[in-house]
Amino acid sequence: MTSQDGTMQELHEDDVPLTVPDSGDAGEGGKLKMIVQLVKKCLGVKDIAAMRLSLPASLLEPIPNLEFSHYLDRPDIFAAVNDYEDAFDRMLAVIRFTATKDLKYIRGKVCKPYNSVLGEHFRTHWDVPPVVHPIDSDEPPVVQTFVTAPTASGLAPPEFTHGMPSDAASIKSSKSTRSSKSFMSGLTPKSPSTAATSPQQLADGDVSAQMSQLNLGESADGKLRVVYLTEQISHHPPISAYYAVCPSRSVEMLGVDQISAKVSGTTLKVAPGSFNKGMFVNITGGYGEGERYQVTHPVASVNGILRGSFYITVSDTTIITCTGGRHGHKFRTIIEYKEESWLGKPHFLLEGVIHTVPEGDTQHEEWTRIKHVPHSRVAAVFDGSWRGLIRWKRVGPGSYPAATSSAASSPNPSHIALPSASNRSYGAASKADLTGPSAEYSTLIDLSTLWVVPKQVRPLEKQLPTESRKLWEGVTSRLLKKEFSEATREKVVIEQRQRDEAAERKKKGVSFVPQYFEEDISSGVSKLTEEGRKAVEEELQEEDEEDEDQEQTEVKTPRA
Repeated sequence: MTSQDGTMQELHEDDVPLTVPDSGDAGEGGKLKMIVQLVKKCLGVKDIAAMRLSLPASLLEPIPNLEFSHYLDRPDIFAAVNDYEDAFDRMLAVIRFTATKDLKYIRGKVCKPYNSVLGEHFRTHWDVPPVVHPIDSDEPPVVQTFVTAPTASGLAPPEFTHGMPSDAASIKSSKSTRSSKSFMSGLTPKSPSTAATSPQQLADGDVSAQMSQLNLGESADGKLRVVYLTEQISHHPPISAYYAVCPSRSVEMLGVDQISAKVSGTTLKVAPGSFNKGMFVNITGGYGEGERYQVTHPVASVNGILRGSFYITVSDTTIITCTGGRHGHKFRTIIEYKEESWLGKPHFLLEGVIHTVPEGDTQHEEWTRIKHVPHSRVAAVFDGSWRGLIRWKRVGPGSYPAATSSAASSPNPSHIALPSASNRSYGAASKADLTGPSAEYSTLIDLSTLWVVPKQVRPLEKQLPTESRKLWEGVTSRLLKKEFSEATREKVVIEQRQRDEAAERKKKGVSFVPQYFEEDISSGVSKLTEEGRKAVEEELQEEDEEDEDQEQTEVKTPRA
């Protein structure tokens, strides 16, 4: 595998990582001292993510990086992307999914997971009830699970309890506290098309094959299965490839993860690396068959380093571009994350615009900010807090279905309709906290009502030696027992084994070859190998084992 400038290399046996000595103090004071030492060593470094850095285990959270760093904190909202017949509604659904992809950073603490080793992989799945759609398509879907705080873990992300017995618990659906009988009576489930329900297109006439594939993605109790697979395909620089799919909704997600990080003052800035072109959401059948949504990543900053009280702010933009699918105009979204002031508390604000793209048009490729979009192209605007409520409204005829489109029935497109920052209630968590003509707005998504949905992972005895939980089992168990010195020794053994394997490959003149993903990642789009497709198929067929010691464990329905 080679990078754009031909400099991608494996870790060789003579590579000496930068280390931070363990202070011997497992308390917060000792951790802060080590963090300050680390920051000093990283000052002036162009890209910390590309450094060979070995940290004491006491600074790490007991979770592997491949397990922690994924975008499916709300798999039910991901699965709902293709529930809508209208293209504009599908774009709204993709924006909702984008807003939830990093929910773990809203609900949990900022942490440092283990660095992934070359060839390490992780696979998991979720069985979630589908969202319920209101009759009014302008209103957001109603989720049916994890809309209240998990009682066992409090504010901590469920991932952090993966070494505990509760991990085997099945996902429990809970009703939203805001739902009432009269409200629910106005809801009606949509039935999206189920044609071509696997990542590979099925023959149109092969009904039995289609039914077989459907059974892989939806259980007898109506829950949807979403499967995720990721593999570390490069160590220097660190790069992983990932793939997710919900066959019964004909939706898949794929991409390449790589970050670039540097210290700026007392802040750690994290941006996408050169191979990271964003997430790619493909619709393989149903309403949006053939569509691909590219979702770029913004810049994140980790603040409060010297105080030991970390929090994340987001800046720059996210751009969502739709290509493929049916002929005709497409929709494109620009999300701007507002820069935070040096003084005062952060406000976590964003605003965005959805605009039309005529077929064959390329002019929009130069539009990277809201102000670049001509008023005549604007279909809708939205604003709010990326940690709370986001609201939206139509401002142009392009947002209405063709059958009901009428220029006279919608306001004139205008960016002036976006409320100014001075008129907002910062960090608003509900629609009532946002001022302006609220009657014209609808809720796009309210993140304050959502919690991370826990993953369902096969038990350790069924995992391969290179699977994340199995690979890091010794480190994790030591950390959970607060045996930090022993955890560091276990970690060093794993890191040294990687250097030895790299040295052996160098001696033999061979290169590392990923098992589950193709080597070519130049496009930013990951591609499964035959082994990768086999692993996804196995995870679709996986039957969860019940944990008799876990309270309120739900009886599982065997999958067809």
